[in-house]
Amino acid sequence: MNITITGTGSYIPETAVPNSDFLSHAFVDANGMAIAAPNTEIISKFEAITGIKERRYANVEQKASDLGYLAAENAIADANINKESIDYIIYAHNFGDLAPGKPQGDVLPSLASRVKHLLQIQNPNCVAFDLIFGCPGWLEAMIQAKALIASGMANTCLLIGGETLSRVVDTYDRDSMIFADGAGATILQKDGGNGSILAHATQTYANDEAYFLYFDSSYESSAKNEQQYIKMHGRKVYEFACIKVPKAMKACLDKSDVAIDEVKKIFIHQANEKMDEAIIKRFYKQYNMPVPDGIMPMNIQQLGNSSVATIPTLLDMVRKGQLENHALQEGDVILFASVGAGMNINAMLYKV
Repeated sequence: MNITITGTGSYIPETAVPNSDFLSHAFVDANGMAIAAPNTEIISKFEAITGIKERRYANVEQKASDLGYLAAENAIADANINKESIDYIIYAHNFGDLAPGKPQGDVLPSLASRVKHLLQIQNPNCVAFDLIFGCPGWLEAMIQAKALIASGMANTCLLIGGETLSRVVDTYDRDSMIFADGAGATILQKDGGNGSILAHATQTYANDEAYFLYFDSSYESSAKNEQQYIKMHGRKVYEFACIKVPKAMKACLDKSDVAIDEVKKIFIHQANEKMDEAIIKRFYKQYNMPVPDGIMPMNIQQLGNSSVATIPTLLDMVRKGQLENHALQEGDVILFASVGAGMNINAMLYKV
């Protein structure tokens, strides 16, 4: 049985926010103390490390479910399927639907149900549910959908990863510059073509690592209120990812009959350019190999880190020839990998 990606879609918000927009921000540290360095220096160092030059923010009237719906429409059209044939809709996110300036996310009904409603799918046997798994959520949705199809419970699944992180960033926190909005969607089908999932691996580290990413109040004491924001211990996240993700990628690849030099592209969560480069370098080091040229497509420079949306958006762009110097051909073997809150890690090997 082949379990195949038959369609992809994405929605990239129209509003581009360049790094220069942060020049007027009043950045403080975790203790609420003003950061002495000028913003020009803060932004310059940020760009050098993360690679981010700009990011995209959703329009005020758009919520995460809206972005997911638009990405899903594109994926359904790309797969050329009847939307009524979809057996499962799984929406991976972290914060639900967020309205600008509102302190609480909305997940009732689920975002997957909202997307089904917006798509006007009438079939009651199309089951819709959400998946909360941090940044690796879309990839984990793919893995879970593969299990549903392999078990005979489904033939066609719609997997969505979407976020509006601009609604949960503390403007006093330098890390606020990392995060972005967007959505990506994928259609996964039984015997939909020659493509096939070859192997996968998932891990959760929840001892000391559980709260490397968390939800908390603003760093600025005068701004402390009921509003909560995404927070992270950046150095710990970086070190964790660089050590653990290459091992998970190797565990995934070693489950297959594929040799390392057969991997054509690696689609890694667009979290931080330097971190992703370090992960890939350590992955190949495990096989005593240098990193091949052009192995890692990236769009973080223009789109920022949109959490669960990064990989499906990147995949859609590459499949459709929208990323310079990157393309996929039938028969190519590609590797997906992600890391995020939990701390969760996953990887999946796929033959196009």
